[in-house]
Amino acid sequence: MLTMTPQAASALSRDTSAEAEKAQIRALRELPPWRKVELVEDANRTARMLALTGLRARFPEASREELARRLMDLVLGEELAARVYGPAEGRNDPARP
Repeated sequence: MLTMTPQAASALSRDTSAEAEKAQIRALRELPPWRKVELVEDANRTARMLALTGLRARFPEASREELARRLMDLVLGEELAARVYGPAEGRNDPARP
């Protein structure tokens, strides 16, 4: 099990006091496993929404399908996305998300 030294604990967040950070860590450790999974799922969902928002801004004319494929390039990496979904269609440079 990972144990944290006081120096390591205070290094996690620059804008949070060491005492508040310890309380946050304690609270996270006390969560049931199902709740930890929910928190990770929420974080992943938020990251995907932010990535998709960025892709929409970069490619405003892209179809929903093209945006989804570009998102998979980001999530899986271009090589694996191409192996799973096939080559990206309709792009000048298929290696670029």
